[in-house]
This record gives sequence, structure tokens and C-alpha cells, in this order.
Amino acid sequence: MRGFRLVPSEKFGRMLRFLIMTQAEALSILKTGANVFLTGEPGSGKTHTINEYVSYLRSRGVEPSITASTGIAATHIGGMTVHSWSGIGIKNKLDKYDLDRIASTKHVVKRIGRAKVLIIDEVSMLTPDTLSMVDAVCREIKQTEAPFGGMQTVLVGDFFQLPPVVRKNIEAEEDGQQIITYDENPQRFAYSAEAWKRTNPFVCYLTEQHRQEDNIFLALLSAIRHNVFDGSHFKHIEQRKIEPADAPKNVPKLFSHNADVDRVNGEILSKLPGKAEIFDMRSQGVPAIVLALKRGCLSPEILRLKTGTAVMFTKNNPKEGYVNGSLGTVEGFSKENNYPAVKLRSGRKIEVAAASWAMEEGGRVLARITQLPLRLAWAITVHKSQGMSLDEAVMDLSQVFEFGQGYVALSRVRKLSGIHLLGWNERAFQVHPEVLEEDDGFRARSEEAVLAFGNLGSDEMNKMQKRFIQACGGRAAEDLKENVL
Repeated sequence: MRGFRLVPSEKFGRMLRFLIMTQAEALSILKTGANVFLTGEPGSGKTHTINEYVSYLRSRGVEPSITASTGIAATHIGGMTVHSWSGIGIKNKLDKYDLDRIASTKHVVKRIGRAKVLIIDEVSMLTPDTLSMVDAVCREIKQTEAPFGGMQTVLVGDFFQLPPVVRKNIEAEEDGQQIITYDENPQRFAYSAEAWKRTNPFVCYLTEQHRQEDNIFLALLSAIRHNVFDGSHFKHIEQRKIEPADAPKNVPKLFSHNADVDRVNGEILSKLPGKAEIFDMRSQGVPAIVLALKRGCLSPEILRLKTGTAVMFTKNNPKEGYVNGSLGTVEGFSKENNYPAVKLRSGRKIEVAAASWAMEEGGRVLARITQLPLRLAWAITVHKSQGMSLDEAVMDLSQVFEFGQGYVALSRVRKLSGIHLLGWNERAFQVHPEVLEEDDGFRARSEEAVLAFGNLGSDEMNKMQKRFIQACGGRAAEDLKENVL
């Protein structure tokens, strides 16, 4: 018999039972070629599941198009931004001329024309308009009205995370500088796009947990997520309250505003002895795209470091021994190239060289920025922490201003004992009511997917998976073994 998970629902005022969706079951559904919305709580294994699916496709000769809503997210999964992949760039709307131009761009036509599987990570950070633009480009290039040109479309993300920041317009240049204005519109979620509705993806709602390590903390996070946070949960929050003077040393501090982050980092750096070494970001390419890369990069344009500086890595590089979120301390600087020597918490020492963030189209680099993959780790914004996993964090949630901001901050940490709270406000433990209501539907549709595919039986599932690989021009596992022999 399949397992159930009890989840609270304010809508029904009681505990509801939902069928558990495991990573293995979600992977099995993905392999059939079905359109899928892969979601779940932070730490439930969404990225791991996608990586497993990508490995499966590649092992059978199918190369998926791996994209993400932001440059940072794209680096995490080894892909490119969906804006660059689709050719829409920084546009926030397409007219017929724009669509014709993109559909006449050879490298975009080649890339989309041969694509069979499109993965979009962190879809919660996309506006409905952006998702619809990508859909329109795919349909135009593939000359079909099927959603996203008939490709298998895999949307990945969690709408309880922070909403997208929507750009309103780019105004005329003033004194050589582009004037860009933004508007935060938390009610504009990608699932409201017509393209999403036409795609009608199966929902795979992962319910396993691989980040948090204690049941009390899991229950607390679940209570926030389901809007049933009450006094029994708040008492655990109160126990994590500390005074600023008691904050542990060299533990990242999470704030809701950049001003607090800059203030804390600047104050602590200035107290360290010695002269700061300065590392300036280098850039090249289209100015507007350079600006977008700088805005999305976790490393600052001007990085000041001293011996003793607490730092956090801002890029994944497993070969060199660090990933986005790795913490360490600067122990000195190379006499040859002035690169900082960083000692990780694991004890490993790394000489940190400069890294690059780029936006490409058709193998051509449109813009690139280069900086050390580091930032000061005494403080960071909640927005910048999204996607990270931390052992410990000091948090000030007293100025939280967005639904989900407190939830994102708390869920970065693996266990309750690793949280040190300076303060909070009422919004810190609230999630967006629209997402809360939509989430009931996602869970119900995930249960439908479990039942629907579970009733097919293993033989039928294997046939569906094999047919999809063949339709993509790939080869079955037995064919690959024969070629090896």
C-alpha cells in the first residue's frame, strides 16, 4: 500500500491526507515524456531529480535544453537563462516584428528546432508574460500551435519562494547611463500564464525532505507553509531569539534589506587590521546585458578583502572544491597574483581565482563579467540566499516586507539549532494567500498523477518511456549496450 502524508489545511480546518510523491516516482513520470511541473518544499530534492533526469536522457543520446529564470539558477544546473535560450533577451513583450526577427535568427532556430525536452528551473521567478513569450517563440519556430512547440516541457520551482521582480520599463539614457525602473508584483505568478494552462502539466509534488534534519523544525516550516503557524510553533521561534552581542562569530547574517547587509559587512571589515585588497569586476559586451549580469551576480562589483574576512562562495565549482554557499575565511593573499587563500570550514584550503558569468547565444558571448567568486559572508540578503543550504545563520526578520521572505530565510538552514534570530515581525511567518490556495490544487493534482501512473503498471510505463526516447531520436538502453560490445 502506498504511504500517505498528513498535511494541515486551513481551507478545510483539519488534517488532509495526500499521497506521497517520491523522487523515484517523479523521475519515472518524467521519463514518459509527459509535461511536468516539479515542485516541493525547499530541500525536497527538485534539483537532484532534474539532474538524474538529465543524466538519463544523455545516457540515451538525447540532449535536453536546460534553462533557468535567472543567471544564478542557470549556473546551478549547468544551463543558460531561458531568456537567452529563446532569443527574447531582456524584452518584456514581443510584437510580430520581434517574433519574426527571433524566428529568423539562425542559431536560435537551430537550437529550438532540434530541442525535444525543455527544462525551466526556478519557474516561480518568471512572470506570466515571459513564459508566454518563450512559448510563442517555440511555436513560431517549430510551426505548430502545440504548447512550447510540442516539446516535453518540465517546469521546476516552488511558488512559496520569493516572487519575481518585474521590470516595468527601460527609459532613455541619461548622462550615458540607462534608467531602469522596477515594480514588484507578487500576484503575477507563472501558473496564471495562458501558456502554462495550455501545457497542462502533470504535477509532481515531492514530499521527501533532504535538507532539514529535525522533526520539530520540519513541523514549524510546514506550519508556515500551510498557514497554520500558531503558539505551539512560535515557542520554538522564541527559543532561538538572541541579542546582537551574542551572535556567533563568522556565521552568515540574513537581512531583508541591502542597506543592512552593506552596513554589517562594512562595519566588521573595517575592524579587521591591515589594508584591504581591492578586486574590481571586469565586464565586456552589450551594456544592458552586462547590467543584467551584474544585477544577478552574487559577487559585488567592488570586492574588498582582508586577512580574516569571512567569505561565501558565489559559484559552483566542484572540481576546485567549492559550491555556491560554501563558507570560509581568508587566510592571506598570493604573492604571485594576489589571489586570496581561503580556508573552508572543512579545513580545505583553496587559492581562489577569478571566475566569469556570461550570457551566450549560439556560442557567441553577448556579455561577460569577471570577478572573484566570493562575497563577504557576515551578511547577505534573504533574496540572495535563495537556493542555498546553510548549517547556521543569524537572521533579522524584523523588516520582512514580502510574503514568503521569512519562510525562505528559515528554510535555508538544516536544523533549528542552527538558527539565531535577532527579531521578527508578523509578516515573517506568512506566505502568499493566493499561492496557499493554489498549492491545495497542486497537491491534489500530484495525487492524481501518482494514481494515474501507478495504475499503468511497470510494463506499460517501460513501453511509454522507450517510445519517448525513440521519438526524441535517442537509443534504448539495450541498443547502447550492443554498441558498446
